[in-house]
Amino acid sequence: MRPPASLPPRFGLDPARMRLPVSDRWSTIREHLVTRVPLPAAQIDAMFAAGRFHDAEGPLDADAPYVSGGSVWFHRDLPDEAPVPFPIDVAHRDDDVLVADKPHFLATIPRGRHVRETALVRLRDEHGLPDLSPAHRLDRVTAGLVLFVVRREARGTYQNLFRDRRVAKTYTAVTRYDPALPATTTVRSRITKERGVITAREVPGEPNAETLVELLEHRDDAHLGPIARYRLTPRTGRTHQLRLHLASLGVPILGDPFYPELRDVPLDDFRTPLQLLAATLSWPDPRTGERRTVHSRRTLSAWDDPAGWLA
Repeated sequence: MRPPASLPPRFGLDPARMRLPVSDRWSTIREHLVTRVPLPAAQIDAMFAAGRFHDAEGPLDADAPYVSGGSVWFHRDLPDEAPVPFPIDVAHRDDDVLVADKPHFLATIPRGRHVRETALVRLRDEHGLPDLSPAHRLDRVTAGLVLFVVRREARGTYQNLFRDRRVAKTYTAVTRYDPALPATTTVRSRITKERGVITAREVPGEPNAETLVELLEHRDDAHLGPIARYRLTPRTGRTHQLRLHLASLGVPILGDPFYPELRDVPLDDFRTPLQLLAATLSWPDPRTGERRTVHSRRTLSAWDDPAGWLA
């Protein structure tokens, strides 16, 4: 059984746990950390002095003896982050789940340069839910619905619903309007994503991605010209699937910095957000079997306020 940490969460983040090797090589924990942690010894000493290293009983001194097979907890230094100046809303809440209505530019979970400015950390902190965990993810630049599990013991149940494709999702997107495209079409292709490469790509081969694309409306806009609003129903869940499929139709989503061409957009540039919204989320209640459906209350600015989106 995993021993409990004496160090409480910070900003909704649990401390990192470092397991100490079974060994008699080191006489103190500090001696081991100096060889293992990629920080100057002076910085490690400062962390000891500040009480930042804990065992299961509490903060450790720099001369604390090494415990073979023991554990040490500490909070990592957080990266400098550009604050995402948009609130995260709650679209649905019950004893088991919280469905967040996420804004553009907010990542779902901590990763790389995004830690505090993520949906998971904000929700844990704002709602006092230390055990909150995501059942799936949404791209940082995509807005809309993300389902989080409130109770630890319910995580597997909801993750299995997504794994077994029992959760239905629809999205809306705004693109340029092409009158030559049919009002309804299904796009099938093979999508691959290589580790370390930021974009995915379509390649020849057996399709592993499928999206139903339905035109909802179109109009001529004084600022953007002919634009269209589509409903997208993914039948698979490949990385960047919706963005790739609309780009392959010749109508890439407005504001997309990846497709059809990769553009370098600073992380603190919140102008012209990707016009993609996770609009509905539907799943069978594990207790009753009753279908639950949640709708996003967000809208896409290129459709509702084109001049403001371009500003």
